[in-house]
Amino acid sequence: MPISISMIALSSQLVVTIADRVPTFDIARTCKLDLAATAGLSDNQSLKACTTDENKARQQLGSEWPKFSPSSKTSCISQESIGGTPSYVSLRTCLQMDIWVKQK
Repeated sequence: MPISISMIALSSQLVVTIADRVPTFDIARTCKLDLAATAGLSDNQSLKACTTDENKARQQLGSEWPKFSPSSKTSCISQESIGGTPSYVSLRTCLQMDIWVKQK
């Protein structure tokens, strides 16, 4: 039982640390996996557009990060971890939606 308690304490500290800064995602991996699910555009067009969108969202998150609540950051980062293809565009959308919900 002592191991379980120590693991809980350790994991709760990790969540706080993660939410203090914009997480690091593998944009190339995410875009390549997304590319496998798209049709119509050439591979280079789709990959370039995805990479551009992800980099832009990452930059925007860098400047917006302090305005998001710690609980929103933790929740949205956790959601992005599901499925193995985290996205800055999706993370930013999640965080913005949380602000909009709280304003109503």
